[in-house]
Amino acid sequence: MPEFSYTDLLPLGPDETDYRLLTSDGVSAFEANGRTFLQVEPEALRLLTETAMRDIAHLLRPAHLAQLRRILDDPEASPNDRFVALDLLKNAGIASGGVLPMCQDTGTAIVMGKRGQHVLTDGNDEEHISRGVYDAYTKLNLRYSQMAPVSMWDEKNTGSNLPAQIELYAAPGGAYKFLFMAKGGGSANKSFLYQETKAVLNPKRMMSFLEEKIRSLGTAACPPYHLAIVVGGTSAEYALKTAKYASAHYLDTMPTEGSPLGHGFRDLELELQVFELTQKLGIGAQFGGKYFCHDVRVIRLPRHGASCPVAIAVSCSADRQALAKITAEGVFLERLETDPAQYLPDTTDEHLNDEVVRVG
Repeated sequence: MPEFSYTDLLPLGPDETDYRLLTSDGVSAFEANGRTFLQVEPEALRLLTETAMRDIAHLLRPAHLAQLRRILDDPEASPNDRFVALDLLKNAGIASGGVLPMCQDTGTAIVMGKRGQHVLTDGNDEEHISRGVYDAYTKLNLRYSQMAPVSMWDEKNTGSNLPAQIELYAAPGGAYKFLFMAKGGGSANKSFLYQETKAVLNPKRMMSFLEEKIRSLGTAACPPYHLAIVVGGTSAEYALKTAKYASAHYLDTMPTEGSPLGHGFRDLELELQVFELTQKLGIGAQFGGKYFCHDVRVIRLPRHGASCPVAIAVSCSADRQALAKITAEGVFLERLETDPAQYLPDTTDEHLNDEVVRVG
């Protein structure tokens, strides 16, 4: 019999996210029973959530914008690829003004939090987070997408984009950490679960299976995609949830090798193989070409011997997520890019048309 040994299913490495301080108000530390506790007031949760939802509706991560620019600089990219990438960069510039969101589908608000055992609140965390979602969507030009079931057949728009999907977990430590997402219908509808068997666990069968399923994604969710694939999982729903987190790059710091303990890991070799596969499909960035995907994440999870779920999820061109944390130093939110124009190519005289257009 093996000795007891605990492992996190999704172990993460050090957090190297670039954060910005929102406020130090609403956060205080105190000593009790020889330990330091962090008191987080309701306003800190509300403010963090409102700011996060505002930012991700209008701003993108620098890494995502750099991937769009890479398409423009790639001589192998098709004219269609470049057309889409250029338009998406222009769109990002407009959205960064904070008036119009980057996509008309402003998504379901999704918040995942891990509260350390030394973090104290009033216990109504979901309510305060929901208030932040409400404030962001009702104050800004953001669409209300949530439909309340009045009966089995009748629905009514809630008029506030509530309810949000909020999942809070217990964790060790003295910090409260978050992942904020806005998930539109297009990308959410391209989340798939396949109940496979061990037969899929060989390179040839796996690549054939993935090519078939990736082709079926199509372009309705606005590629280029951040594609995530999860093989295995202790349950079907866990595989799907892991795929969603992976598509948001939340699991990028996972180990790259497995172990007999059963933790998940990233398969970097398969990621590269699948990425090369997506470039050869010919679908490209919506209208034919090379850039169906910006990148690929493949996560291998433990599984029940009788099951082998495979989950696929994407994050679309409106790649909306941000990390956040509350510590003794204050309330912090991931720094997103406020100047997307720097990723646009320079315009020279050669790009300008010398034709004179007479007006009037």
